[in-house]
Amino acid sequence: MTFPKTMSFREKIPTSPKSPLRRRRSSWTSSWLNNSTTSFKQVVSAVMQQSQSPRSISKPQTPTDFESSNNIDRTLSLPDSLLLKILHKLPGSQNDDVSLVCKRWLNLQGRRIRTLKVLDLDFLLSGKLLSRFPKLTNVDLSNACIYPSRNSAILLCHKSISFHVSSNWDFVEENLLQSEMVDRGLRVLGRGSCDLLKLVVINATELGLLGLAEQCSDLQELELHKCSDNLLRGIAACENLRALRLVGSVDGLYTSSVSDVGLTILAQGCKRLVKLELSGCEGSFDGIRAIGQCCELLEELTVSHHRMNDGWMGALSCFESLKTLRITSCGKMDSCPGPEELLGSCPTLESLHLKRCCLSDKDGVRALFKVCDGATTVHIQDCWGLDDDCFSLAKAFRRVRFLSLEGCSALTTGGLESVVLRWEELESMRVVSCKNIKDSEISPALSSLFSLLKELTWRPDTRSHLSSRLQGAGIGKRGSKFFKKR
Repeated sequence: MTFPKTMSFREKIPTSPKSPLRRRRSSWTSSWLNNSTTSFKQVVSAVMQQSQSPRSISKPQTPTDFESSNNIDRTLSLPDSLLLKILHKLPGSQNDDVSLVCKRWLNLQGRRIRTLKVLDLDFLLSGKLLSRFPKLTNVDLSNACIYPSRNSAILLCHKSISFHVSSNWDFVEENLLQSEMVDRGLRVLGRGSCDLLKLVVINATELGLLGLAEQCSDLQELELHKCSDNLLRGIAACENLRALRLVGSVDGLYTSSVSDVGLTILAQGCKRLVKLELSGCEGSFDGIRAIGQCCELLEELTVSHHRMNDGWMGALSCFESLKTLRITSCGKMDSCPGPEELLGSCPTLESLHLKRCCLSDKDGVRALFKVCDGATTVHIQDCWGLDDDCFSLAKAFRRVRFLSLEGCSALTTGGLESVVLRWEELESMRVVSCKNIKDSEISPALSSLFSLLKELTWRPDTRSHLSSRLQGAGIGKRGSKFFKKR
């Protein structure tokens, strides 16, 4: 006769997650019966501790549990938007360290980058540039458009361009990448950078510029090196362009030609320009006049290393909204500007900047000062040929309020005094590194002018002690109190 099998008291309680016994709190009897080696006193103490603790309190963590909790990445619970705000608070010196934490931080750091200077065009052509930095707004391709010289410690720099060259290497046109490859890079950049605002490129063509403009309609600032008349035919597609820098020829690097034809195309296609720089460009009166008549919003014009024909300066009077004129690194002004009575003036010009220019041509300087006679701010820095006779032409300025002279070694104290005493609205003056201007030659009239100035910076040479004498004398301060009261 067989009897049904009975359950032993020592048989384990079912461990199924669906079993109600799994969810029920274990009694002291089950604890005692399931552990034969446990004494009755240990069971009672365990039950008392269990009854005193609330049901919500979990089991105390062991050292192993603490170690596992420390290995959990708490930032995984943060959304990308919040983590980006946190990363923005970090100093720029830690950007490289942040990108090495994990892949997610690497991608987030790439989304933070807005400005990038590309050194290898293949990085752009492969698509890695845009996948790594999807939010770029400012891209510089100038170095990427030049074949680098491998294993060379010689670095050649020219303004924004810098590249390595070998010791027996002479820069010629063949060291630039082919225009077709540069255009391919522009097409790739256009397909992935719809938010592009600024671009610097060398040796592009009209087709490459047109393709980029179709994709990047928000492009506002453009810098074209080795620019030509044909390249400027694609400039009309950049409807929202606000700032433009054209570099035609650079001695020792590359040669190109921007003539009146290109300047006229530029004037008709970029009527919303606010800032324009012409470097190494050719042209004449007609090209400059076309820009002045068509670009009615232009406020700042920079001319550097110009190769323009005589007479171009007379066209500056056609700029009706021009506020700032900069002329830098020019070996000549205008050898034949035309009759002075036919020269007009810029009605809205406020500031004139001359830097590293040759001012020995008196006719060109006279024409320039005549055209800019309404300027309120005049800066002259490191210009050779500015002697007393040349500076006397500055009497043509009618309402100068601030004068800055730096590195004008040929100008004397008498030449300075003969001009500044005629400017009735002069409020501030800065004279630095003009070695022929002496403290001992300051006249009572000039000293009286100093006492009325709102601001005075006087360091004509290292031996000048006037600045230390002015402390506590009130010279250079009385004017500021006077103007504050008014």
